[in-house]
Amino acid sequence: MASRQISLFPEAKLDIGLRDAADLIRLAGIEGLPNAITRADEARYQEVVVKSALTEARGMPFRWALNSYRGCTHACQYCYARKYQRHLELNAGDDFSGVIFAKTNLPDVLRREVSRRTWAHETVAVGTATDPYQPIEGHYQITRRCLEVLTLHETPFSIVTKGPMVVRDIDILTRATGAAGCQVFFSVPSVDDAACEQLEPGAAPPRQRLRAAQRLRDAGVSVAVLMMPLVPGITTSRAALERTVTAIREAGLKLGGVAVARLDPGVREFFFEFIAREYPELIDGYRRLYSGTRASASYLAAVRALVDRIRGRSIDSPPGAEARSIANPDGSS
Repeated sequence: MASRQISLFPEAKLDIGLRDAADLIRLAGIEGLPNAITRADEARYQEVVVKSALTEARGMPFRWALNSYRGCTHACQYCYARKYQRHLELNAGDDFSGVIFAKTNLPDVLRREVSRRTWAHETVAVGTATDPYQPIEGHYQITRRCLEVLTLHETPFSIVTKGPMVVRDIDILTRATGAAGCQVFFSVPSVDDAACEQLEPGAAPPRQRLRAAQRLRDAGVSVAVLMMPLVPGITTSRAALERTVTAIREAGLKLGGVAVARLDPGVREFFFEFIAREYPELIDGYRRLYSGTRASASYLAAVRALVDRIRGRSIDSPPGAEARSIANPDGSS
């Protein structure tokens, strides 16, 4: 059946949507995707068309979200967007970083939506699910074209990214800053290169992200660093937090927020497999710490309190039991 399905595809480019892609994968697997191209990074890229650009978000500090891609080659082990792959008949593991969908008509659809008389020019959050500046953006420039649309139509926006490629768009970002406004948030949970290579294997080194943030700041763009998401027992020790806070301070950058990883259903199972394989000594602690989607409120409060002390409040105080509980998810010393 799979071979018959594949043989129906003409060699010419097909315009398919995400729902079409899911149907094709269900019928014939990933090989059923028409015109999917495997590039040098060994990821497979499929162009898709969308009917809508802006997604209304619920339970978030913003109302409208915009994502140029589905899937992400940054391959962050903890990424909550991994759970969305199941909607495309894909898994939360290698399929998340190995099969990328590029929404090629997104800028045109966005233009129609923000041109409507009913559009209230509310802030649009760019890159809420997958990174808008993952490497393939250099080829498609979907994010850049979307930012041009938002700026032209006087719509403020924010960007969350790990991608230094954002500096390519300084010209648009400076124009937006002088118009409706924009903010760029760089995710730099830790400057520990070894931990980042494990947790964010496809992302740029953390200090490269900090240098990119400095370039934006120097150009007059509003920029901040997010220590998000911190991963218990790996990037939450006092020493690791001190190095990261110090690097942000020495770069002259603003710390915009601190949070611990959340593990939604689908992501939780994948991430626990990763922890059991790479950090087996932590898995029992994780099972206790993450009885649900999020680590306990007391744990998050303890992490934030320690970061506050490191930033200058009682910085010379001894670690104590609270710091030990942060370094070890199971609370052991």
